[in-house]
Amino acid sequence: MKEPKWKLADEEAVWRYVGWHLAKHGIKTVLVGGAVAAIYSEGAYRSGDLDIVTLSYFDEKIPEIMAKIGFKKRGSRHFIHRQCRVFIDFVNGPVGIGDDLKIKPKAVKVQGQTLFIYSPTDCIRDRLASYIHFRARECLDQAALVAKRFPFNHKKVREWCRDEGAPQAYDELLEKIKG
Repeated sequence: MKEPKWKLADEEAVWRYVGWHLAKHGIKTVLVGGAVAAIYSEGAYRSGDLDIVTLSYFDEKIPEIMAKIGFKKRGSRHFIHRQCRVFIDFVNGPVGIGDDLKIKPKAVKVQGQTLFIYSPTDCIRDRLASYIHFRARECLDQAALVAKRFPFNHKKVREWCRDEGAPQAYDELLEKIKG
C-alpha cells in the first residue's frame, strides 16, 4: 500500500493506511468515533484522531506494526507520526453505542484487505450518544453532517434515542437536517 502524504493526510487516508497494515498482519479492527464522522462528512468535520477498537487476539503485535509504518507509542494506547497531524488511539472494546453492543460494522475492501468502520446509521447514533450523555452539542452537528449526506435507518436511530432516554435527540437531529 502506498504511504500517504503525511502532512496532508486526512482521517480517511490515515485510517486506510494504518487499517490496511493491521489487517495484513491479522489484526481485525473497527474505526469508531469522530473520525468516522469526518470520513462520512467528506471533510466538513475534522476529528484529528482515529479511535480504533481491536477485535483480534493479536493486539500485542500492534506496537511493532505501528513502528514499522512510522508511528511511535505515546502513553498506553496513543500512537503519533512525526509528520502527521492525525494520531491513533486504540480504545477498549467491545464495539458499542450506548447500551447497544450488537454493532455490525460496515466492511470496506482496501487493496485486498477488509477494514471495518461504523455504518452511517451507527455513526449517527455514536455522535448522538456523545450529545446525549456528555452534552457535546458539536456531536449533534456531526450527526447532522452525516445524516445529510447518507441515507440512514431513521427507525433504528429514533428507537435507539428513545431507549437511551433521550427521544428529543432524534427530533433535534431532524431539525438540523431540515435547517
